[in-house]
Amino acid sequence: MGLNLCVFASGSGSNLKAIIKASLSGRISSGVSLVISNNSGSGALKTAAEYNIPHLHLSQKLFSTQIEFTAEILRSLKKHKVNFILLAGYMKMLDPVIIKKFKNRIINIHPALLPKFGGKGMFGIHVHEAVIAARETFTGATVHFVNEVYDSGAVILQKQVKVKPTDDALTLQKRVLRAEHKLYPEAIKLFEERRVKVRKNKVFIS
Repeated sequence: MGLNLCVFASGSGSNLKAIIKASLSGRISSGVSLVISNNSGSGALKTAAEYNIPHLHLSQKLFSTQIEFTAEILRSLKKHKVNFILLAGYMKMLDPVIIKKFKNRIINIHPALLPKFGGKGMFGIHVHEAVIAARETFTGATVHFVNEVYDSGAVILQKQVKVKPTDDALTLQKRVLRAEHKLYPEAIKLFEERRVKVRKNKVFIS
């Protein structure tokens, strides 16, 4: 069963592009119905434009209150018939109102093997710097449910990436990104096939 996806992204949008390509190639049956970014100059908005996907720059700074900002996001999601949300390098916390309305239908991808290297400040290159500093032999990518606390939602899928002795944060980031681009479409497919079950905040894949 295909899903009407909205992708929230703040940066380059490489995971967005991987999801679009997976959709166009038939690896997943879902399509991206909307892209939202808090960053007017983001690569994600440019990618959405290239593929003729509806896209919006929505930042809290454009609204006088959080309530108005959240209301506009919800209005946009309804207009585009979105029933599933993907966070892909989105640097803002979603309002609890949105999280509640889309319970178990919001997922995020994180560039480490959660619960390691998650939480406040653990985003982008900082994650890989921390992995190198800790002398980890393995890192990877995690797709997890989104709740009200950064990177703490139940894990759905993970993919390991070996840390090479010669790695620095940038070389490691590139390899983890390649893993992310494979993992996110795999996770979407599990939801399309209704194979993800949640019981008492634990995930079971059938």
